Amino acid sequence: MGLTDNIKRALFTRGGVHPPANKLAASVKISDGPNPERVLIPLTQHVGSPCEPLVEKGEKVLVGQKIGDSEAYISAPVHASVSGEVASIAKFTHPSGRDALAVEIISDLEDTPAEGIAPAPDPLGMEPGDIRARVREGGIVGMGGAAFPTHVKLNPPSDKRIELLIVNGAECEPYLSADYRLMVERAQDVLHGARIISRAVGAERIVVAIEQTSPAAISAMRDAAGSGGEEVFTLPAVFPQGAEKTLIKTITGRDVPSGKLPMDVGALVDNVGTCAAVSELFLTGMPLVKRIVTVAGDGVTGRGNLRVKVGTLVRDVIDHCGGLEGGLGQVILGGPMTGLSQYTLDVPVTKATGGIVVLSKESIISEEPGHFTCIRCGRCVRHCPMNLMPYLLGSYSDAGMWEELESVYINDCVECGCCAYICPTKNPLVQLIKVGKEGYSRRKRKMETLKKDKEEKSLEESNA
Repeated sequence: MGLTDNIKRALFTRGGVHPPANKLAASVKISDGPNPERVLIPLTQHVGSPCEPLVEKGEKVLVGQKIGDSEAYISAPVHASVSGEVASIAKFTHPSGRDALAVEIISDLEDTPAEGIAPAPDPLGMEPGDIRARVREGGIVGMGGAAFPTHVKLNPPSDKRIELLIVNGAECEPYLSADYRLMVERAQDVLHGARIISRAVGAERIVVAIEQTSPAAISAMRDAAGSGGEEVFTLPAVFPQGAEKTLIKTITGRDVPSGKLPMDVGALVDNVGTCAAVSELFLTGMPLVKRIVTVAGDGVTGRGNLRVKVGTLVRDVIDHCGGLEGGLGQVILGGPMTGLSQYTLDVPVTKATGGIVVLSKESIISEEPGHFTCIRCGRCVRHCPMNLMPYLLGSYSDAGMWEELESVYINDCVECGCCAYICPTKNPLVQLIKVGKEGYSRRKRKMETLKKDKEEKSLEESNA
């Protein structure tokens, strides 16, 4: 399919914005990050239930050894990224901003692998159930930032037929280039992982989606695909082109209904980093203990795309790149549109950390937070890729009107940040929506509890 045809198909995409790309590290090849003397490995690095520790203080651990797991279905185990001794199991600062339980390991700097780590002899010939089991044990989660346990994605209900696997290479966040470098340098690994995923879900078609501003990645992926049948689909450069529902709409023309998932329209979306991680797991047997992290921004001396051990402190990664430059303004884990600003550098890299963006004081526009003031210009509505009304989400949340949030589909918001970016009055719409989601969820749980109590009381009275 040619570029012109793709762009015609892409007219289905709605909304979005065009922030400056600032791909400062795009030309820098992937290299090894620091070899930390100490790591903090959070037991919560994924959507779903946190893990329980499987090790104790003073215990010796090896690289790839499972140190945390959960019996919950929606969860993913965590593994040691260094060999050494467990110094403590306690609450430490988490990238989410909240303290969370983590395993602190003092490295022996030898990186001794755990026993039993071995490649799968024929992953493309394995049964789907065996693939899912191995992916779960490998701790693979979505590497695009969502961190949803991959084994759950690979196990759709029997009545949900997956026709299309979309390999998401649309790295539309400013500054980030980890996915781009993966496609340029390890295209075969990305496709190998995609084929394993396709085998697990029975997808008949694999499409690699890449923005047209990444010609080297497009060329590398097309060369790797060869005559294998995988398609490379070029996309217009617009944020948030990489959002699941936006990608599906762009490529297939299908809308994922409110409250539904991609599987409801026969599609599955996995990030290129997730595919590469799946490939590495099956080729080497090593669980997910490292990930590619882009370090960029005008507040750090160097920049790069580093292969970083999970649990490495952000401070150590920045020092590895030459340290801070000038007055520190802001450090964001992820990209500036959807990432989380940090209040300390002593926070660990997790499986979901795709970037460390370091900005100087000079590049930060500082404004005192004020009252929610909406001038009803409608820009947030025009630019919302989910076709929502962000100004209403913000105003209802600001007023604590949790019940009204359901009528404006608050849970359909993907928190992409387009509304806040485009808002002329600089309303913190994403923050308000996050608060609104929490308030709405609390109210819903409360109402369900009250309903259950009322039904139990009614049943007791009828039996009396």
